[in-house]
Amino acid sequence: MSKSTPIETFPSHETLGREWIVEARGCEAQALRDLPTLRGLFRRIIEELGLNEVQPSTWHVFPGSGGITGMSLLAESHLTCHSSPEHGTICLNLFCCRPRPRWDFEGGLAEELGAEEVHVRTLARRYVPSAAEVTTP
Repeated sequence: MSKSTPIETFPSHETLGREWIVEARGCEAQALRDLPTLRGLFRRIIEELGLNEVQPSTWHVFPGSGGITGMSLLAESHLTCHSSPEHGTICLNLFCCRPRPRWDFEGGLAEELGAEEVHVRTLARRYVPSAAEVTTP
């Protein structure tokens, strides 16, 4: 079962970009501790969304049967992940400074990691403060 939370919307002139906060459960433990698999997942997301990596992704592989933490610095902002093979979960965060189509997290994570359940929260980020946030001296 996969669920998505609706996008918090603002007038288009206020919008800075989109942030997707993703939690996937029921993933294959071996895939979550396999660095080439997670590198491939990052590559797929970056290529399919037409994003631009500023430098190669940075990864930390925890010892033994631990998970992996990764980060890709993008011209558009960032893509991060933290996997927990012992729980069959991975958390992803993708922020893009310009609006763009939503990646198919449910389908992609099912294909790449065997995810059975994917929850996606989408946040709109703003350029300008709301009237309530503006104070006059």
